[in-house]
Amino acid sequence: MYGKFKDYLQQELDGIREAGLYKEERVITSQQKAQIEVKGKQCLNFCANNYLGLSDNKRLIEAAKKAMDSRGYGMSSVRFICGCQDLHRELEKAISDYFGTEDTILYAACFDANGGVFEPLFNEQDAIISDSLNHASIIDGVRLCKAVRYRYKNADMDDLELQLKMAQAQRFRIICTDGVFSMDGNAAPLDKICELAEKYKALVMVDECHSAGVLGKTGRGITELYNLRGQVDILTGTLGKAFGGAVGGFTTGRKEIIAMLRQRSRPYLFSNSLPPAIVGAGIELFKMLSESNEHHDRLVENVEFFRAGMLAAGFDIKPTVSAICAVMLYDAKLSQVFASELQELGVFVTGFYYPVVPKGQARIRVQVSAGHTREQLQQCIDAFVVVGKKLGVLK
Repeated sequence: MYGKFKDYLQQELDGIREAGLYKEERVITSQQKAQIEVKGKQCLNFCANNYLGLSDNKRLIEAAKKAMDSRGYGMSSVRFICGCQDLHRELEKAISDYFGTEDTILYAACFDANGGVFEPLFNEQDAIISDSLNHASIIDGVRLCKAVRYRYKNADMDDLELQLKMAQAQRFRIICTDGVFSMDGNAAPLDKICELAEKYKALVMVDECHSAGVLGKTGRGITELYNLRGQVDILTGTLGKAFGGAVGGFTTGRKEIIAMLRQRSRPYLFSNSLPPAIVGAGIELFKMLSESNEHHDRLVENVEFFRAGMLAAGFDIKPTVSAICAVMLYDAKLSQVFASELQELGVFVTGFYYPVVPKGQARIRVQVSAGHTREQLQQCIDAFVVVGKKLGVLK
């Protein structure tokens, strides 16, 4: 039975390799931090979502150990069958307090949060209006819902208004957008989105995965950046990026929405609760962030330094207010060769190309961390310059 299918898969894989687009997974043999070990060689890590530099934080590691000692290794069940621990409730409250929302529900990952947010709330009478560059998890969540689908050009408010006008035919409408778009690093114009939502009677949902811990005066995300704390109906996010880098997702927002998700959101109802170690470390994380803004302030300084250095060197970088710096190369194979050459110089990055980004828009996405030192940032810039000149990207 498998023979013909195996041949088909092998042909497809060979085609991917011949096109120079085969994804090789590199193996890290150290903790995830600013400097890591890959194939026995020390490299500076510039492709992790470790925005606040907390993936190897000793305080979080100790909190995880303490939680395992007191609450065990795993939950072995879903919440509606076997309940949750007091720690889960404490973490949900901490997340709500951090974002200024009414209630929070935990998921195994933000992919599950986005996959489980639309179907319980909307049906064929309703409309979902989605940004064209939204994350794959939002796209998949929308597909699982029977609502009428509209799509607007990335951050294009004229097109959003056009879609909202067409969506007046439906009962309820919701605009959904990434807070920071992961491939370009640009932030959604949430102030204008909320103005249009008010004008055309729509709800608003924002994925905070790449904006929480990064945007805003204290890093509390895109609603803080635009002075809209508590005014957005639904926020989704992850504990796997700025917030310690482990796993776990959440949806936070209006209490009635969260209550309905607890009743009907399939990824929540049919997935195990987060393990105590993750929850305990998460609680400690939000305590840390309430005590000081030092990690966020350092991140902002690092991003400004890196961007200024790369622009001065002559690289084409997309505008950003986030910790994502998209170094545009445009050619898929070039992005792979460029990343490989950088790794030889001790800089760990990844080239992105179609279908992750549009055809002809290949780039290296550099992700700056609060964990990077000024010397490490300069070393990365210098390596880019060396490779850029070698491959003809810089003159």
